[in-house]
Amino acid sequence: MNRYEHSNHRNNWSDHDVEAHWDRVASIYVAANNKVKAAHDQRFIESMVHLELETATSVLNITSRDAEADDFIKQINLDIKVINAEISSGLMAEANKIRPHAVQQKIETYSSLPFENAFFDRVLSLETLEHTADPMAFLNELHRVSTTDAILVLSCPPATSEIPYRIYTSLFGGHGEGPHRFPSSEEVKVMFKKAGWKLKLHKGTVLIPVGPPALQQFGERIIGAFQGSLLSECGIRQFYVCEKY
Repeated sequence: MNRYEHSNHRNNWSDHDVEAHWDRVASIYVAANNKVKAAHDQRFIESMVHLELETATSVLNITSRDAEADDFIKQINLDIKVINAEISSGLMAEANKIRPHAVQQKIETYSSLPFENAFFDRVLSLETLEHTADPMAFLNELHRVSTTDAILVLSCPPATSEIPYRIYTSLFGGHGEGPHRFPSSEEVKVMFKKAGWKLKLHKGTVLIPVGPPALQQFGERIIGAFQGSLLSECGIRQFYVCEKY
């Protein structure tokens, strides 16, 4: 029996705690990410490969931070409706300065989203699951607001990223992650199944997040050749592509 089968997966903080963190760092968020621009933007580039946006009509981008994903989505399908949902008012204000055209929606909790049933045919969730107080409630809500033929693209760091994250933060600072728990890929897959999401693809990425571009590209070739292995689990950004059962 899987060790996560009977877990409720809940964390010991509130969504309000997460909101407070991102509000505190909102003013430095973009500048901090620009220091590692290639690794940061990889999340958007990889997501676009899997979202199949050419045939989509509506996208939920949750959480949207500075709404940068909106740019990448509109490059593929200018007519698509994108709702950028964010828990931090501070980050929404930053997004509005940079992208006043982006449609934003404030959310109060990841456990109850302000959207109708079966509203989105694409859902993009980048580096959010690890921050939610109740990950199962979050995945259940994404399931509820998505159509029967929806595609979910979700990324989050694996448990193996905790020590590298702490080392990087101590050396270089940055915006930090605030309340978080990086789950193992094994646990994420169990949560997907419980919430009614069928996993189509799991892919480890970003083996070497800093350094010369050639070194980072070498890391991607190596991790790409060893998908499904322990090495793949060392990639700091794990991607999951799901559809509904």
